[in-house]
Amino acid sequence: MQIDWTHFTPWMSLAGGLVLGLAAALFILLNGRILGISGILGGLLARRAGDTGWRISFLLGLLAAPASLALLVPAGFIAAPRIEAGPGLIVLAGLLVGFGTRLGSGCTSGHGVCGLSRLSPRSLVATGVFMAAGFATVFAMRNLF
Repeated sequence: MQIDWTHFTPWMSLAGGLVLGLAAALFILLNGRILGISGILGGLLARRAGDTGWRISFLLGLLAAPASLALLVPAGFIAAPRIEAGPGLIVLAGLLVGFGTRLGSGCTSGHGVCGLSRLSPRSLVATGVFMAAGFATVFAMRNLF
């Protein structure tokens, strides 16, 4: 195995993890809610009175953050991700992620960041399963196909 040193970004990854952890901690401390994207989106689809505004604001913030970063950071500072897949495969991947999120009662951010920090046994199992599936997928794609 070789590390792709051109795209190895430990400091950016650490910074992103710290920001995500801080956001999750502040979200639960200030709102008493778990910062799981699928739960926030799912709660928007199954509307309850007085529960829509913050969910819409949160999701709009998710969309506005990269646009704001593009305006504030010089061009080329952060390389755009390169996805080597066609539109059909990307749609299929999105559908599989959505199915897995529904099947696992939450997404990676909900289980991996928030669930583990709350010592949730269900989140520990879910995180182990999606990590193992990710490892197996990368292994299969690199070695079998």
